[in-house]
Amino acid sequence: MKVVILAGGLGTRLSEETDLKPKPMVEIGGKPILWHIMKIYNHYGFNDFVICLGYKGYLIKEYFYHYYLHNSDITIDIKNNATEIHNYHSEAFKVTLIDTGQDTKTAGRIQKIKPFLNNEDFMLTYGDGLCNVNINELVQFHKNHNKLVTLTAIKNSQRFGTLEINDNFDITSFKEKTKDSGVNWINGGFFVVKYDIFNFLDQDLTQVMWEDEPLENITKAGQLVAYQHTGFWKCMDALRDKIELEALWKHNKAAWKIW
Repeated sequence: MKVVILAGGLGTRLSEETDLKPKPMVEIGGKPILWHIMKIYNHYGFNDFVICLGYKGYLIKEYFYHYYLHNSDITIDIKNNATEIHNYHSEAFKVTLIDTGQDTKTAGRIQKIKPFLNNEDFMLTYGDGLCNVNINELVQFHKNHNKLVTLTAIKNSQRFGTLEINDNFDITSFKEKTKDSGVNWINGGFFVVKYDIFNFLDQDLTQVMWEDEPLENITKAGQLVAYQHTGFWKCMDALRDKIELEALWKHNKAAWKIW
C-alpha cells in the first residue's frame, strides 16, 4: 500500500522557516519533518511514498535525489573526477515526487496523483504532523469497518476542525476549522483511503480543500470512520510547535520516534 504525503502548502504561519524552504523540509533534530513522517510508516513496513509537491517542491526533489550522497562518507578525487563511497546510511524508501501545482489545494493535489496509485487503496497524511499511531492497527481497523475513508481522530483542545463520532466509530459530522472551545475529537490526518474515493473527486478540484466538500460529502454518505488515537500527536503549525518538537527530540522524549 502506497503512502501519499501532502507536501505542497505555503506554510505561511511558519514563515521564519518557510521563506526559504517548504514546511515539510523544516528540520527537527537535523532531519526534515517529512523524513520523520516517512520513518513512522517505514517502521511498519510501508516504504512506497508518493509526495505531492507544490511550493518550493524542487528542494524536496533535490533532497531525495542527493540523499545517497548526503548520507555517505566519501572521498572525492578532484583531479581525476572520481568519487569513492565509504559508509552509506540507507533508508528503504521508494519515493515518487509529483509536482501538483504551486497554488493547488489539497483535494486537487490528491486528484493529480491518481495515475500513480495503480488502482489500489492507499494511505494519506499531511507533511507537517507527527504521531505515534500504530499504522498496522489503523489499517486493520480500516479493513474491518469497510468504509471509503478512515481518519485518525485525535483528542485536542486547539482550534482545528471537529468531529462527531457515534458508537460505531462512524463520523456523523465533519466541521473544518471550528471556533468551538473545549476538548474535541479532531482530524489528525493519517488516513487510510479506498481507491474508489476518486468517485468523489471527479471534477476540477484545483481550488478545493480535501477537508471541505470532499470529506463533508463522504461524511454525508456514511463513508467516513474514525480511528480514535489517544497517544502522541503534534502538528507543526507555527514556530512554537517546531521549538516544542525540537525540545522533545533533544531530550529523548520524541514519542513519535518508534524506529
